[in-house]
Amino acid sequence: MNTYLTRSPQDTIGLGTSFAARLVPGDVVTLTGNLGSGKTQFVVGVCKGLHAVGHVSSPTFTLINEYDAPFGKVVHIDLYRIATPAELAGLGIEEYFDPLYICLIEWPEMLTGRLPARYFDVRLEFGAGTDERRITIREVASA
Repeated sequence: MNTYLTRSPQDTIGLGTSFAARLVPGDVVTLTGNLGSGKTQFVVGVCKGLHAVGHVSSPTFTLINEYDAPFGKVVHIDLYRIATPAELAGLGIEEYFDPLYICLIEWPEMLTGRLPARYFDVRLEFGAGTDERRITIREVASA
């Protein structure tokens, strides 16, 4: 587990860009944090680091955005508006847990018990200053 302190949205994007170097096709990354904590900024950086094509934005209303990348696709999922397990089941998210994709999931709480055995958990918290963020990244691997 590693914890980082960023002091601006650009720093958070930069951390995401650096983190992307750890990812390989098939990886899943969950992002947890309050509204405005920088989850989407971190995703922008990851997409930059993975050389994804297109304007990266929050899929709050579309739920899933896909971006072409040299290895396949980066999939950005936002589950903020999902209220029930039935709604979640209709999205078919598990189909993205495949070596053709790198999957970035905001608000993953609804996926308890559905995540792959190995994934990265990124937690973003507000820091002392207005733009300061405390970001903890850990690799989760169940036996």
